Amino acid sequence: MAGQIGGRFLTGSTMSHVVRMTMTGSLGVTFMFLVDAANLFWVSLLGVERLLAALGFAWTIQFFTVSFGMGMMIAVTATVARLIGRSERIEARRQVTVCAISAFVMQSLVAITILIFRHDLLAWAGAEGQTLDEAARYLAISVPSLPFMALGMVGSAVLRAEGDAWRAMNVTMISGVTSMLVDPLLILGLGLGLDGAAMAVVLARLISGALSIWYVLRVHDLVARISLADFRRLFVPFVIVAAPAVLTQLSTPFGNYLMTAVIAGHGDSAVAGWAVISRLTVLAFGGLFALSGAIGGIFGQNYGALRFDRVRRTYRDALIFCVIYTSVAWAVLAMSTGFVIRGFGLGGEGAAAVAAFALIGAGAYTFNGALYVANAAFNSLGRPLWSTAFNWMRDGLFVGPLAATLSASFGAAGAVYGHAAAGVLAGALAVLAGWRFVARLDGQKRPSLLRRRS
Repeated sequence: MAGQIGGRFLTGSTMSHVVRMTMTGSLGVTFMFLVDAANLFWVSLLGVERLLAALGFAWTIQFFTVSFGMGMMIAVTATVARLIGRSERIEARRQVTVCAISAFVMQSLVAITILIFRHDLLAWAGAEGQTLDEAARYLAISVPSLPFMALGMVGSAVLRAEGDAWRAMNVTMISGVTSMLVDPLLILGLGLGLDGAAMAVVLARLISGALSIWYVLRVHDLVARISLADFRRLFVPFVIVAAPAVLTQLSTPFGNYLMTAVIAGHGDSAVAGWAVISRLTVLAFGGLFALSGAIGGIFGQNYGALRFDRVRRTYRDALIFCVIYTSVAWAVLAMSTGFVIRGFGLGGEGAAAVAAFALIGAGAYTFNGALYVANAAFNSLGRPLWSTAFNWMRDGLFVGPLAATLSASFGAAGAVYGHAAAGVLAGALAVLAGWRFVARLDGQKRPSLLRRRS
């Protein structure tokens, strides 16, 4: 199945494209994180709160690696979608090869760094004693599979740039389902505990990498042999988007790192509660996490085709989708608060933190979602550093002081309130800047990023 000339996002309802790409993308992202949530649940059945805390600390480090991959994924979607929108399919095939090689090598370097410094990183996050040792062992088993996770993310991004939402979803969903099926066997049946949880993550990443290669190579024929000159030439446009996109994505785990350090001051119970909140966040708001990558292809194709009227409609429709999605997810979380607390066996500070998130903090994701919409526009339309600035405003400037200040008065729940307030402030500023930017796009001029080589 070869892709069509031009791009499938250049015609039809922009809202239907936003909904289809985001919902299928959210299923893929949700299943990627659902593996971690399932791990947490099965480990919780062992009845040792320290193990939940160990997973919470390990997730804080893993979050950096996943976000690093998501930054590259956004860059892949943006660069490949522009070429497809300009009907330069041969060049798009070369670009895919360059992106895949680059992502694999970069994640390999990240994996090596984490393996060497994992004990120090966990200690800086607040882990200590046996909890630190167990979290470090979890990382030692799971981190070497990061390069294969990178291939899966690149493949999913290429499929989204092509407009193949179904297969993009399958890359992560099939791997996640498979891993979830073996979770209870490894963790409980074979008595492997945290080691079994880490093995399930490795299995999921291997499957996603294999599926992505199959779909991109065999179904869409979107890979080409390249020369060293091709690599040098096409690495530049990838890095121009990837470097700020990665920096943008890394702000979220940095904020999570700060939050974990603040919450660790309230004990293992609070850290266990934060671990549950982290999983609830990606499960309930998977659609918003997928939004930047999912609509990046829509922005990119129409930008490449100079359809700026459709770029503006896409921005508007994505914001509408964001408000509706968040309202529904927030309501479900609020109604499920007691069930979640009992299901994970939380008490004290951990239970208070989960309740604060489900009843109040989750509402802030209306603004976080708006921030992701603005990020997608900035990354795809030639202003990636704007995304970096607004994300680090939230996670580097607002989260730490607000969480620390409010936790001093309200405990772990106060840290959750501070995290929510940071999202509201940064999201409101970003969405206004994004709206102003897309409204001023000049439909009569070809953007400099898209001028053909002479």
